[in-house]
Amino acid sequence: MASPAAEFRTIVFANTLRGCQLFSGLPAEDIDRIASFVSSKELGKGAYLFREGSASEGFYVVQRGAVNVHRVSASGKEQVISVFRAGQSFAEAALASAGGYPADARAIEDTTVLLVPKADFLGLVRSRPELALRMLGSMSQHLRVLVGLLDDLTLKDVETRLANWLLKRCPRPLPSRAIEIQLDRTKRVLAAELGTVSETLSRTLAGFRDRKLICVAGKSITILEPNRLDEILRRNLGEL
Repeated sequence: MASPAAEFRTIVFANTLRGCQLFSGLPAEDIDRIASFVSSKELGKGAYLFREGSASEGFYVVQRGAVNVHRVSASGKEQVISVFRAGQSFAEAALASAGGYPADARAIEDTTVLLVPKADFLGLVRSRPELALRMLGSMSQHLRVLVGLLDDLTLKDVETRLANWLLKRCPRPLPSRAIEIQLDRTKRVLAAELGTVSETLSRTLAGFRDRKLICVAGKSITILEPNRLDEILRRNLGEL
C-alpha cells in the first residue's frame, strides 16, 4: 500500500498531466496510471535537463518554470527551437527513436519537470492506441513550429525577422490601434530565436523605437502602428 506522501505526489502529478494538452480528455484511470510512474526533477535557472546526443529516458511535461530547447552550431552559435512552459510537453520524438535527444534543453528560470519514462509509457500505448494518435498530433505540432522557425530564419535581416515576429502576435486583420505584446521570454532568448545576439536585437528595437513604430517598457512592447510595421515588412520582403 502506498504511503500518504506517495499518494499525494501521484495526485499532484495527475493534476499536472491533466492540464497538459497531450493528455487532456484521457480517462481518469489512464491519467492516474501515467502519474504512478512519472517522476519529477528540479532544475535551477541555467541548469541543463539533457544535452544533444544524451541517452533518451523519455519525454517531459513542464510543471512550473520554462525550458529552452536549442541546438548549438559547430561555431558555438545557439539557435532556439522552442521555449516550453507550464502544461506543455516536449521531447516526445525520443519515444520513436533509439538514438539520443536531438537537441539541448536548459531551464531559463527555476523549473520543475515531470519525466514520463519511455518504457512505461510505451507499454501503456500498446494497450491504448488512442495515445499513439495523441503523440503523433503533438509531434506534428512541434514540426509545425520547426517549419515556422525555418521560414523565419530565411528572412534576410534581423529587422525583417523582428517585424515578422511582432506582427505574428497581432490580431488579424491588423487593427489601426496600438497593440501591446507581453514578452514571456528574456531578450537573450528572443535574440537566439531570431538567429542573432542580444546586442543586435537591442539595436533593432531601438531603431524601431526611433522611427515611432514601437514603445518598449520592461517586458512590454507596444506596436504603435501595426499597419505601418506590416508595410515595412512587406517592403523588406519585396512584396511592395
